[in-house]
Amino acid sequence: MPVVASARPDLPERRCGRSGLVLPEVSLGLWQNFGGATPFATQRELVLAAVDLGVTHLDLANNYGPPPGAAEESVGRILTRDLASSRDQLVVSTKAGYRQWPGPYGEHGSRKYLIASLDQSLGRLGLDHVDLFYSHRFDPRTPLEETIGALGTALTSGRARAVGISSYSASRTAQALEVAASLGVPLTICQPSYSMLNRWVEEPDPGAGGRSLLEVASDGGLGIAAFSPLAQGLLTDRYLHGVPADSRAARGGPMRPEYLSEANLAHVRALDAIARARGQSLAQLAIGWVLRDPRVTTVVLGARTREQLESNLAALHQSPLTPDELAAIDLDAVDGGVNLWGPRSSDL
Repeated sequence: MPVVASARPDLPERRCGRSGLVLPEVSLGLWQNFGGATPFATQRELVLAAVDLGVTHLDLANNYGPPPGAAEESVGRILTRDLASSRDQLVVSTKAGYRQWPGPYGEHGSRKYLIASLDQSLGRLGLDHVDLFYSHRFDPRTPLEETIGALGTALTSGRARAVGISSYSASRTAQALEVAASLGVPLTICQPSYSMLNRWVEEPDPGAGGRSLLEVASDGGLGIAAFSPLAQGLLTDRYLHGVPADSRAARGGPMRPEYLSEANLAHVRALDAIARARGQSLAQLAIGWVLRDPRVTTVVLGARTREQLESNLAALHQSPLTPDELAAIDLDAVDGGVNLWGPRSSDL
């Protein structure tokens, strides 16, 4: 049945930097659980549950699947079948940067690739525009003028309503903002990984005048969509007592065995104790911790079930972290080597 917009509960929202765009504090990420191995009925149920619970931002990329493009195809079917009447109340985002098809123009940051990929994404989604289009990663082989210029074309052609960058370091974000200003391209948002075990966005970057990515984004008027706030599931109760047979780690997904080191798990258990003392789950603590910073617009979360979604969204209605709790968290919110995107973009 189509989701009735007026029946949706209101989730807390935040303005995206200095733009007019407003996003819910939790967005649905479709990187995981939206490939060919997951039945379409399951995918449809999850998306409709998210929208029913008040999530109005669906975050995609051209390579989400597998195979690449599968997540966009599924969402396109759901938009057509179930959410057509709600389209203008939803924010649909997609990205291009990682490999989508073979050959030299199937990935990276060239104008040819970005525009071709966006056209293909629109075809899979069944839309004439997306609300947000990202350069998915920094490409050192392509001039930023070309990459940012392609984002500008997405805007002026009507293919996108807003544009942004994903997994760019603080220095590359600063450069992108300078290039965008020179070209008259309004960048709206950046999307970095950020969690209690992956705090690189807080670190000073000499190439950005000693500013962190959080500071560069704020200075440039960008919103921040923080992805992987649960550190690929490490900041949940899934791995507190071993590796479940149906977990991402057991299936050989992006949760790498080295992430489950004794040092990391010791920190996770200590953070779980803080969460339990607050009467919440570790995942809820992790979500609230990322959102403690007002510069963060939204956290992008995946989910497998409606129950998981409901539990995660409950984090938005729990008491703020106190200074004493934040100090206790800082003792165990340390780098766990879980930024798998760093060597491919944000470290460049």
